[in-house]
Amino acid sequence: MPLFPDAESFKRLADGSLHGPGASLLRLSFALASAPYALAMTVRNAAYDARWLAISSGTVPIVSVGNLTLGGTGKTPLVAWLARAFCRQGLRPAIVSRGYGARRGQASDEAAELGILLPDVPHSANPDRVAAARTAVAGGAEVIVLDDGFQHRRLARDIDIVAVDATDPFGCGYIFPRGLLREPLAGLARADAVVLTRAGLVEPARRREIRDLLNKACCGKLPPIWIEASHRPTTMRTASGGYGSLENIRGQRVAAFAGIGNPAAFRAMLETLGARIVVFHPFPDHHIYSSGDMASLARLASDARADIVVTTLKDLVKVQTDSLGDIPLAAIEISLEILSDASVLDALLATIPRQEKR
Repeated sequence: MPLFPDAESFKRLADGSLHGPGASLLRLSFALASAPYALAMTVRNAAYDARWLAISSGTVPIVSVGNLTLGGTGKTPLVAWLARAFCRQGLRPAIVSRGYGARRGQASDEAAELGILLPDVPHSANPDRVAAARTAVAGGAEVIVLDDGFQHRRLARDIDIVAVDATDPFGCGYIFPRGLLREPLAGLARADAVVLTRAGLVEPARRREIRDLLNKACCGKLPPIWIEASHRPTTMRTASGGYGSLENIRGQRVAAFAGIGNPAAFRAMLETLGARIVVFHPFPDHHIYSSGDMASLARLASDARADIVVTTLKDLVKVQTDSLGDIPLAAIEISLEILSDASVLDALLATIPRQEKR
């Protein structure tokens, strides 16, 4: 059983909103543990920068999409956007990932989700991402999108893109496990571009403040390419492949659940769509749903007299059902919408070396 039942509980501990002597003691313990972790990450990055640790070069261009924080920053819609952009440019992309959370013989959450969003784009998942890249190239890939690759420095990349969640850009200000940062914010300086995701959920003044604070953390070396993007809900999808209008939840009594890194952002999106949320149940990121979980959710939805149960596409691919009891279940499908000048990102992608067609 995890120390905390969901991502929101850990975030409340990290940002200080969870009070009490127990919470204070945990924060102190985690702060002590974060010091050696931060040192290890700093030394590791310095070793890669100095080429003391080997970096494997791919035989095709590689574009990495990553982040600085644990949990959901909206990478999957960005990965899908990039893959489609390469298709528009006449290239054959493939996605490479670690396959985190995958059971033996099954696709990971993100791989299953991307399989729905990008049915014609191959996905190679392997904890050894150098081997996964070789597999992708052997399968005919002309460019690789490396999912969650910013800290995976063993595989060389032509472009590093970092996603920063506008609703939680600084990982509570601390390195894991005291906070949600995977490495110090200064690491952002080695990126080629920053994509501020979920930017539509914050005011323009806050976006400028985030950019200024990140630039300060990078000692003035923030990547020059700054893209602001929003997660745009596009449709509702059922496990059996049916589609529905987003208007189906406007004004409806909605029971929602999500096992993602930032469930609060999902709830905020449902509220912007006009849902009347009567139940909201967050689960840990990459949660594997049991029959008990589903029975409990069905009871909660029924007791709350919900009209519909709504979840994320990442969760729908795991629960694989069109209803909970007598209540219909559907997921919100999301796409990335560039709020700033999309041509800047297209121009960056066009800088990767092209190979002659075979």
